[in-house]
Amino acid sequence: MLILGIESSCDETAASVSENGRTILSSVISTQIEEHKKFGGVVPEIASRRHSENILGVVKQALLESGKTLEQIDAIAVTYAPGLIGALLVGVNFAKGLSMATGKPLIPVHHIAGHIASNYIAHENLEPPYLCLVASGGHSHIIEVLSYTEFKVVGKTRDDAAGECFDKCARSLGFPYPGGVHIDKASALGDPNHYVLPNPRVAGSRYDFSFSGLKTAVINMVHNASQKGEEINKNDMAASVQKTISDILTNRTMLAADELGYKKIVLAGGVSANSGVRSSLTEACRQRGYELYMPPLSLCGDNGAMIACQGYYNYQAGITADVSLNAIATLSIEKL
Repeated sequence: MLILGIESSCDETAASVSENGRTILSSVISTQIEEHKKFGGVVPEIASRRHSENILGVVKQALLESGKTLEQIDAIAVTYAPGLIGALLVGVNFAKGLSMATGKPLIPVHHIAGHIASNYIAHENLEPPYLCLVASGGHSHIIEVLSYTEFKVVGKTRDDAAGECFDKCARSLGFPYPGGVHIDKASALGDPNHYVLPNPRVAGSRYDFSFSGLKTAVINMVHNASQKGEEINKNDMAASVQKTISDILTNRTMLAADELGYKKIVLAGGVSANSGVRSSLTEACRQRGYELYMPPLSLCGDNGAMIACQGYYNYQAGITADVSLNAIATLSIEKL
């Protein structure tokens, strides 16, 4: 079965053609990073306009590289939630137009489910159930993946996401957007124990995250040093931030795995590209004898391949939509 997957939830316009879910025939991504860099973050209005300009060319290129025609495609999958509403609407409306024009089934895909599905592309033997840590610029979740289309959130951030914390800390240190990659590079040159940073916890919620206090602490430390004419060692601070965030994500995930009885752990989302997070989870799973699955770096960020993959499993479960499908800015993965 051939699925065309379309992704436009933030600042990447992406499309992909997959065969039977796990075989990717093409994956095309048009990124807007350079344009948003000057603003220090994604500007929703600009993102929406660029999606409108790029989506036709991206979809055409994905079909061309796959060696398939639109007539050969069996169904069209699209990210409909969550994300920037204007950006989502571009992808949803384009997919609905294709569905109406061709008569192909329309498959709605939850963005977080797509990130989880990126691991099915990389690991052909991976099957539910398992426990998944999804960490990105907008999301930090610990999710029980009960089946390919059934999810239970057992932990989530109460404020900022891990990726946002990385980016805001990086910005305070003078690194350009997106800051996470610069924190990762600088941390390799620094002492992760040089700065003592807070490890916030959420009272009464053992698996939940809170990153706003950590972000604020770093910003205040940098600001106070500047006021006193002192210099923050960027590499040491980057290493300390990366270690703290990695420890928080790993410790909560391992606590949930231990108490809920999961020995198969999966990592997904943009932050899954971070070397500190990957290393921390790898070591924690090694110590416990748990299986760990992580996507390759090429599938960590937003892409159409993950949407095409999850679209296949949604279709097999009978999850389709008609032309009334709308974009939703905020939606729990449990309501897939």
